[in-house]
Amino acid sequence: MDPMSSDEPSQPSPNPIPAAAVARLSLYLRELRRLQGAGIEGVSSSQLGGRLGVSSAVVRRDLATLGQLGRRGVGYEIAGLSNRIRAALGADQVWNVALIGTGSLGTALLRYRGFSEQGFRLKAAFDIRPDRIGQSVGGVPVLPLSELEREIKNREITLTILAVPAEAAQETAERLANAGVTGVLNFAPVTLNLRGETCVANVDLASELQQLSFAVVRGLAGS
Repeated sequence: MDPMSSDEPSQPSPNPIPAAAVARLSLYLRELRRLQGAGIEGVSSSQLGGRLGVSSAVVRRDLATLGQLGRRGVGYEIAGLSNRIRAALGADQVWNVALIGTGSLGTALLRYRGFSEQGFRLKAAFDIRPDRIGQSVGGVPVLPLSELEREIKNREITLTILAVPAEAAQETAERLANAGVTGVLNFAPVTLNLRGETCVANVDLASELQQLSFAVVRGLAGS
């Protein structure tokens, strides 16, 4: 049986959370939001795992990294569990975000409304193309890349999304790190090497498609 999460204030996780568990916690939070939006107040580990294709044992193990979550026998109270996951992921605060590169991908990201719903405020975008500078995309102003360091400071940017060509990614990322940015979400198809405390998360869409194609081929071969 599952423990029941309490209504106590959210607290940071008391235990180190494995990287694989961090990825799943984000997915749990997504499903919890959907359940909460449907007016559902409680969920079991088997129900939550079933929505994501993982076992109830994995769900319980992941959630155990957040500490003791209450009494046994009923399941998890969605509001309290959501708060605990947000605290562990740092998603219980507001982050100022900038996007670098307003090509097709960058433009699509600027128009995505899900960021603000999760506490990520897109404050500015940067580009080198004169036809883009001075425009507004999704309500976000596009500024010249030459003003990057100054505007990062003025707008108190802590996280950035990097959507520039591969050949420009490393230099741009170094400028961001030197400007005091603490996190870079990198969509460029290149591995970034940054010194200091700036964290990097890579999103390689082509690599993800290759993994998907491998899974499809393997599934067809086994059928």
